[in-house]
Amino acid sequence: MARGWRRAGLILASALCAASLSCGSQATAPSTTTPPATTPPGSTPATPKRVLVVTHTTGFRHSSISVAESTIQSLGSTNAMFDTRFCRTQADVDSMLTAQGLSDVDAVFFANTTGNLGIADMRAFLDWIAAGHAFLGAHSASDTYHESAEFLSMLGGEFVTHGNIVAADIRVDDAADPIVAHLAPRFVITDELYRFARNSRADVHALLSMDRVPGDGVGDTGAPADLLMAWRRDFGTGRVFYTAFGHREEVWQDARFRQHLLGALRWALRL
Repeated sequence: MARGWRRAGLILASALCAASLSCGSQATAPSTTTPPATTPPGSTPATPKRVLVVTHTTGFRHSSISVAESTIQSLGSTNAMFDTRFCRTQADVDSMLTAQGLSDVDAVFFANTTGNLGIADMRAFLDWIAAGHAFLGAHSASDTYHESAEFLSMLGGEFVTHGNIVAADIRVDDAADPIVAHLAPRFVITDELYRFARNSRADVHALLSMDRVPGDGVGDTGAPADLLMAWRRDFGTGRVFYTAFGHREEVWQDARFRQHLLGALRWALRL
């Protein structure tokens, strides 16, 4: 009788093991479109942070903006890191990018903004960042507020020109930084490649760069160069991150770029 009970128990255990993922000896390799890993246990904030995504434009408007919005919102919700609000119109700017509108916001993300957004008090906005909050910018955030030296100084770069969309070989400048560690030592990505008014390497913590001129028609293809593509920096007690990528919808959907943004958001929000 005892042997019968033991045999039944073994059969039941085998069935449970077959139904459990933890008992499997093989795992399916993630595809390049797999969303970034969720926030590790213990790093999820008790109260989700709040990120204001700004997509208002007064210059060129990128078709990738809607994908950018959904990507950032998904990173926040999937990882239980932050709640997302959107600032899409001039009326939104007037009410949200003010001292009162930012009173319960932890970070502002300029996602492909362009031109003069009409922030009523730029000095107050920059003071808000410097007081311990965060600013993140993607792609044409550097094509925003060309007339504001203070804004451009905070950001760390000003867009000047770009060439054709091409595949570029990108160097990882700090392989130990979680924002770009997954991309080290180099990677190839197809996007619109920005050039900036000056090389700000001395003023920022460089994350990504090109050490050769890409074949996009701007400059001598293959010539040695130092063209920054992503960086982070302190601004007062606040934190600033910028990546030059994000022109194409496909870039925002690329798991590598999503992981890049996730790392930047964790750093900016101090998570």
